[in-house]
Amino acid sequence: MPKAYWIVRVDISNAAQYQQYIAANAEPLAFYGGRFLVRGGTFEAMEGMSRSRNAVIEFPSYQAALDCWNSPGYQHAISFRKDVCTIDLIVIEGYDDPQPTRVQ
Repeated sequence: MPKAYWIVRVDISNAAQYQQYIAANAEPLAFYGGRFLVRGGTFEAMEGMSRSRNAVIEFPSYQAALDCWNSPGYQHAISFRKDVCTIDLIVIEGYDDPQPTRVQ
């Protein structure tokens, strides 16, 4: 079964209140096996639109990623960020098949 990921892009207007969201989301993320692969960090927007902060969170399965999002704990965490940021968040299933081969 392939892993799944939350791909998150966010602009934050109130960093202090956003910290409350970060504190509140730690428990549900851990419970559902969420693990940060990307959390902030330097980036270059090579094409298209970007936001000021990015994250990629890995989950053991697509279902775990959905269950985390829908959990009461995570829905409560959202209440701390909904008025202080603009966010794009997708849940996507990982790729577990062979990698394309190079054409010679």
